[in-house]
Amino acid sequence: MSGHARDEVLVTALECAERTGITIRALRLYEQHGLIAPRRTSKQWRLYGRDEIARLNEILALKTLGLSLRDIARLLRNHPTDLTHTLTLQRGALEETRKRAEHGLQVIAALQSKIGSGATVSVDDLIHLARETNMTETSKDTRAWRSYEQMRPRIETVINPNLLGDYAGAYSTEDGTISIVSERNGRLFYRIVGQHDIEILPEGESQFFMKELPVQITFERDNGEVRNLIHHQNGFEDHAEKMNPEQALSIEDEVRQRMEHQTPMPDGEHILRRVIEEHARGKPDITGMSPGLAVLASEQKNHIQSELEKAGPVKELSFKGVSHGLDIYDVKFENAKMEWGFARTFKGKISHLYLRPTF
Repeated sequence: MSGHARDEVLVTALECAERTGITIRALRLYEQHGLIAPRRTSKQWRLYGRDEIARLNEILALKTLGLSLRDIARLLRNHPTDLTHTLTLQRGALEETRKRAEHGLQVIAALQSKIGSGATVSVDDLIHLARETNMTETSKDTRAWRSYEQMRPRIETVINPNLLGDYAGAYSTEDGTISIVSERNGRLFYRIVGQHDIEILPEGESQFFMKELPVQITFERDNGEVRNLIHHQNGFEDHAEKMNPEQALSIEDEVRQRMEHQTPMPDGEHILRRVIEEHARGKPDITGMSPGLAVLASEQKNHIQSELEKAGPVKELSFKGVSHGLDIYDVKFENAKMEWGFARTFKGKISHLYLRPTF
């Protein structure tokens, strides 16, 4: 049936159930938990429009990650549905399912081959099969869930300003990515070495967030002392420990000197050539990358290899400059031109890498 406000299409509960595959009982259960509030006719018939059906998609996506209705209600309270975030969550959840299915099929094929060769299937084989093919198990410890949680709106809260000084200092991840936290005039700021300060606002005594980006920082204490932080971004959680602040500032000074004078890092061209060659073979060296970049490189390696195949052999590299701590190069291929940028940590791991076509 049709509504009159801006000609919005509204459907009844029965139509919604038939078209979405969600039972009427489930629709009522979601309503009882406060997850959805369908509109009503003068006769109290439930009506569902774009906003309500978008919220249903969000609920279903969160259910695939193993959240209870109570958890979902707590998460969605006072937050309108963001369709972009919901689609990201749904896509991530489906990709996780596809990966598990593909891996499960590999396990099945291996066992079929083993049986075909006359070998005996062991108890361990069967346990492994059950674990790898159990598609009903879900977990909140997935990149899709973390991405969704990190993108949701945050609410600033008031905390004891005396706590802020405890969080100030330098922190380093295991791969050598350095972040610096500073307190100024009752405000807390955060930056990755070579980048600019961004204010982080409290949503709890030890949880902070950026307004500019979907990034959160959580500080952790050990015996009352702040020892670690967790950087939450892009579905990843990077753990960092406090380090010598003088060493961190010295490393940052080197980066800033290179930015000021626009000088490349030593062996930068050689490093980039190697990275391009590895991606052209479809075998990026993920052991030489930060964990988050390694995951992204693995996910995108086929696409990048395809682009490099079309581009042809490298003909020329020319250093372009240093920006935000990244060395930028113009790369001329036989059939294309691209800009590549990368950064390395003080431990030699590649922490940032990008490429884009130029004309």
